[in-house]
Order: sequence, then C-alpha cells, then structure tokens
Amino acid sequence: MTENSEEVLADPVGTIVRLVSNVEKHLDADRVRDIVCNLVRSRAGRRNLAQALHDNPSLLRTGKPPAPFRVAKLLMALREAGARDTALPHCGECGRPRPYVGSRSGGRWGCSPCFDKPAVCAGCHQQRRVVRRDRHGQPRCAKCPDTDGDPVKELTQLITGLDPALDANTVRTALERATKRPAGQYRLAWAVIERPELLTSAGHEAPTPAMLRFISELVAGGATTVVKPACPRCHGVKALSKLLDGQRICRACFAKHAAVPCARCGAVREPATRDAAGQPLCPTCLIRDPVNLEVCVGCGRRRPVAVRLADGVRCPSCRPKEIQECGHCGRTAPCEVSRATGQPWCERCQQRWATCNGCGTVAQARGGSFEEPLCAKCTNPDPDFWGRCPVCQTTWQLSPRACQRCVLDQRIRGLLGNDTGTIAPELVPFHEALTSAERPDVALAWISRPKVQDLLECIGRDERRVTHDILDDLPSGKVLAHLRSVLVATGALTPRDERLVALEKWITETVQARTDLTARRILHGYVVWHHLRRLRRRIGDQHTTQLQDINVRCHVTAADNFLTWLAAQGLTLGTCTQADLERWMTDPAFTYRDETGHFVRWSVQHRHAHGLTFGTVRWTGPQGTIDSEKRWADARRLLNDDTLPTADRVAGLLLILYAQKISTISQLAVDDVNITGETVAITFGTSPVVLPMPLATLVRELLANRRGKAKIGTPDDGPWLFPGGQPGRPLSDSQIGLRLHKIGIRPQQDRSTALFTLAAELPAAILARMLGVHIQVAVQWQKASGGDWAAYAADVSNRARKAPAP
Repeated sequence: MTENSEEVLADPVGTIVRLVSNVEKHLDADRVRDIVCNLVRSRAGRRNLAQALHDNPSLLRTGKPPAPFRVAKLLMALREAGARDTALPHCGECGRPRPYVGSRSGGRWGCSPCFDKPAVCAGCHQQRRVVRRDRHGQPRCAKCPDTDGDPVKELTQLITGLDPALDANTVRTALERATKRPAGQYRLAWAVIERPELLTSAGHEAPTPAMLRFISELVAGGATTVVKPACPRCHGVKALSKLLDGQRICRACFAKHAAVPCARCGAVREPATRDAAGQPLCPTCLIRDPVNLEVCVGCGRRRPVAVRLADGVRCPSCRPKEIQECGHCGRTAPCEVSRATGQPWCERCQQRWATCNGCGTVAQARGGSFEEPLCAKCTNPDPDFWGRCPVCQTTWQLSPRACQRCVLDQRIRGLLGNDTGTIAPELVPFHEALTSAERPDVALAWISRPKVQDLLECIGRDERRVTHDILDDLPSGKVLAHLRSVLVATGALTPRDERLVALEKWITETVQARTDLTARRILHGYVVWHHLRRLRRRIGDQHTTQLQDINVRCHVTAADNFLTWLAAQGLTLGTCTQADLERWMTDPAFTYRDETGHFVRWSVQHRHAHGLTFGTVRWTGPQGTIDSEKRWADARRLLNDDTLPTADRVAGLLLILYAQKISTISQLAVDDVNITGETVAITFGTSPVVLPMPLATLVRELLANRRGKAKIGTPDDGPWLFPGGQPGRPLSDSQIGLRLHKIGIRPQQDRSTALFTLAAELPAAILARMLGVHIQVAVQWQKASGGDWAAYAADVSNRARKAPAP
C-alpha cells in the first residue's frame, strides 16, 4: 500500500472522473463514472488507478506505458463507449496504438504480434509464429498441426475404461465445461494420459486449475472411480484454490501457511495487505486503517464503511434501519431491505438458522416466511444471482467473505493443528463434529470463548495422545466437563463414569483432610471398603446415578462430621461412650441422623467402637397423602394436553402410571423400548410392560423427535430416550424433576401414590419384575397397602375356571 494523496483517498472515483472529463468532451461525467465503477470494483483498485492518473494525467492523451494495466483497460473501455479525445493504449514494444493490448509485468502492456514471439516449429523447423504446442511442449506453426493421435479421443477411452459409470458423451461434456479453448483441452488430455492417477489419488498435483474443474464435472456426472482430491495438508475434500510447493491446497491451509504476525495488533493471521513500509496488516487492521476510513454522511465521522448508498457512505452505527414490518417474521422492528427478496427483514431473521422448507437442509434463512423458511438456493435458484464462498465454493451467499463453516474450520485448525494445520488423528472425529455442526454459528461462538480457546490450545500443543488423564491435569470446571463430553461423544475419548471419578476424588480429599491418622484410617475403611466397594458391585458396567452419588456423599459427610465432633470433645471412637453419643444426638446442630447411625453401627461391627447402640427407624409406609383422584386427573391431563412437551408428558406418565423413579426415567435408553407392529412395550425391570395406545403414541412420537439441547458433538444415534444438555448424556435427574414441577407433577408424592395403588393390586413378585424395584421393597409396599397374595391367587383361579373350554 503506497502513499496516496488526500484527494485519492477521499474520493478515488471522483478523482478519475474529474481527470477524464478534463480531457474527454464527448462523454458526460455520469457516463464516465459508470464506466469506472463497472471496470474497477475494489476500493484498492480504484485508488491505484486514481493515483496513477493523478501522478501522470498525460496517460489519457498519450496512452503510452509504463503504467498500471488498469489505465490501459480504462482507455479501451472509454474508446468502446464512444470517447474520441482520449488516446488508444499504445504497445510498449512497437509503439503503435492498438484497440486491444495485453498485460505484462512491469506495467509494459503490448499488442499480440509483439507479445507472440516466433519460435522454431517442431514440424517444419522454420522460424514461425507459434499457434499451439504438441504433447511434448514443442511449438507448432499453423501449417504443421500435431498429428500424433487425437488426445481427446485417447482421453475418452482412458476414462471410460477406468470408470465404467462414465460414457464418452459425459467425458466430452466435462472437458468442454472445464476449459473452452482447444489448446487447453489438449493440454489437459495429455496430462491425464501421462498420469491417470491424477483422477484418482494425485489430484492435488494437478498441473492446472482446469484439471480440478474436470474432476469435479466427472464426479457430478456420476463417476465412481474418479474422486475429488483431498487437501494434502488437512486431508479435507474441499476446493483446492491455492498452489504451494507444486501442490494444490485449500484456502484455509494456505492461510495457515501464510500467517505472520500483524505489524499493528500482533495477531498471527494471513496478511490482507501491506502498509507503505511493506509490513503485513491483518484484515481487521486493514479495515480500521485510517487510510481506509471514510467520512460517514450520517454522523460526519471518519469510520469504516458499512454500506454505500446514493447519498454517500454509512458507518456501522449509521447504517439505515427503518422501523418496518419484517417480511419474514411479521414483527415490527428495525429492518433493512433484503437484496435477495427486496422485502424488509429484521436483524433476528438475518441471523436465523432453520430447516429449509424447500430442500430440507439446515442453513441460514434467506427467504420465505418464519413458519416456512427458505435457504438461499431455494429463495432464488438462479446460480448467477448468488456468489460462492471463496473457500469451499459451495455456500450460496452475497458476501465475498468466507462462510461461517469455513471460518469455523480455519479457527479450529489454528487451535488444534500444528504449524501446517494438520490435526492429530485421534482429534479428527472431534474436528469433524465441530465443523459439521448443524449450527456453525453456535460452534463459532463456543470456541470463541476465552476458556474454551485456552483448553483447545493446550490440547493442540500437547504432543501426547489425548486421554482422560491429560484432561484431569487441566483446570476443572463446567467448560472442561462439557469439552470432555464432546470428546467422548465424538469418539476422541473412551466413555468414563465421570460421576464416580468425581466422587472418588472428593472422597480422597475428604479422607486426606483428617489430621489424626487413626480417624483417617477408620474413615478410609468405612468409605472405600464399604461404600465404594458396594457401589461398584451394584452398578457393574453401568454408570453411577445421581441418587447413588448423593447417598455415598451423605454417609461420608455424616461420618466425617461425627469424627470432627469427637475430636472437638477430646474423644475417639474407641473412648466414646453411649452417654457421649446421646449427648451428641441432643445437639441442635445434629444432622444426618440415619447416615450417622449407619456409621456408628459399622464402627461397632468392625470393633472401632464398643458398647454403642444407635437405633434405626423401620419404614412403615408412605408419609405423604395418597391421592388417587389427583393421580388420575394428572394422567388424563398429560395424555390429552397437546400444549405440553412430549418428553415431559412421557416422563410424567411413566412416573404416575408405573411408579418409576426419576433416576430410572433419566437412564431409559432407546433399546428399552420395543416396537412390534402396533404394540409398544418398555422394559423397566426384567419383564417388558405393554403400553396402552395413548401412551404408546406419545412414546412413538418421542422416539421420532427426541433431541437434546447440545448443539455440538451430538451423535445421531444417541442411546438415550431423554437426551440432555451435554452431548452423549441423558437429561439429569434434577432437570427432569424441575420440568415435572413446572407442569404440576410432584414426583415424590405422585410416585408414592402410584406405587401404593399398584402394590395393592399386584403381588410383590410381579411388581418387582415389571417395575424394576427390589423384591423386598415390593413386599414392604404390599404390606403397607394391605395387598393380599391369596386374594390375587383366588382371583386368577376364578378367571381360569370361567374361561371357556377350547
């Protein structure tokens, strides 16, 4: 970026129009302005052209190089529009004015006869003008065509033999679309004939970009053996628009390779330009550079340009937004006019991602209505109306910037990749999950958080394979927990019982906090050899539930509190008497009665304490109100109220009708539901339970539409019937409880009512087998409800006698 005059910086187009109008009298200023604006569209190009004419206005009369080639293009465009006073561009070699000239480095443009130097023809060996070159790169004149076979025919035979899914017409059509000129078609054909692997595995070594277009056309035509080449650095199948070290690479990897520290902000990014001293500037600093600021007609300040209107430029703050009715969602809000539909649309609709009502893809809504949104391709199917993302060449958009998904890919490679942008093999599934997220804007917002960036950079810099132990060394918190769940859900990490790991860590800290070695040894034995061993035996291959975790923590806290009280009184378990124990029980701060009693009884059993007794209260039945009328009223409401979420209705009905605990409902998997024809059965215990039709319909609907709130790393084949907020994990017990409370369900009271009613109607064995409760629990509930096995057996016997004979 050279030093420009103030006039050129402020109004480059106006400077060009003024200088041209001083010379040309046959074109008005508006016509000259249109020619300049259509000829040079970039701000930098207009400034360069204006500066060249400002420094040497005689170029408009002489047309002689050296000068930027934009000057020659301007002279040719003016003469084509009817100018008479401006000169034609002159050839830099022969000095003659020519209606068309070509560009050369150094600003010395020229005509074709001067540019096309004669050479010795490989056929006649005479010094002649070169018309084409043969397959060996030797020049040929017009009288000596290449007779060494038809390269297009050889190419067609080679490809149809390599890929039987393609025919000759498809190959010729793909070749014509890849390059129009016969010379280019011949060069492409010779390259493929010499190296057929360019079509299958070495496409990144294509000698020309036309080869990549040819491969894409063949794949679009139905090729099965011919494949699009992957980037040799990141191994992603995407547009290979850059050439580096003889290989075609993607735009993101080239940006990673070209990244240098910005001379102003220090950010390591691909430079967008260079300042007058040749120092690199990142895109952000380029926009904020004082040279590129313009006076906003709204506020009068020099600021970055957000939009150019007929009355002048506007900054982001003064970008015109009128209070209108949005043409998409219908609400009244500050709106802009959409270039795609011509209708006003609000900022919320501009940022909205939705499922397209036309093609079913998830993309940014660019048309349609709020209820029936349309993507860009379905809003205007004309491919010439839209531009393409410069990186992937796939996304249809009006902006010349990279699409959000490509920006996301570049950001992730900058955090997880090495110097070449290559990501470790074990992190490739994690990278694919992030870049293929349904909402790339959500993924971008997530990785833009400082804590997430720090964690990803730590993982990317660590040369060791990512494991749970490496993550355990990082600062703990919700961000790390969510990142771990994403890594597990994407397959980068093996599943682990995080609740059990956290419990073990907490237990270790609690035990180590005791300074008395004897008390520490007793607490360690009670926690590790009693509770943890029993917990591991009970869960088996399953993960620890929230209730199991809370139960162990309460017992450990109770034991630790009691030992602390004994130490404060100058006592130990061995010297504690029954009077001391009863004195502690009368303390106003007395907590965890049942858990402390368990610890005391365990201590006596293992001879850590002597002569202590701590009575326990046997359960005699539910303490709350048994309200069967409310139970059936709630069931009818959940079955018939379509305004409630399906997941809440199913969870509430499983609790009310089948007395399921919230911890059991949260752990239900898709495999626990068996659908056979019109029958829907669900397994709580060892025997499946057939669901009645209204509830069966709701379960079918839940299976079809179940979806958690996790937007990143959520597997399509998640096992949970109630997926949660973290990828690959079910909805937590507390969240299910809160959601049921919001719709008027009281889980503890309603489950007691359901279990009381069922225990009165079914024997304990069937109750335990069908509902998944322990047989002793089922027996206790049957006794509390007054159920009678004999009555049930008699009823079954009567039904058997009344059954008709076969």
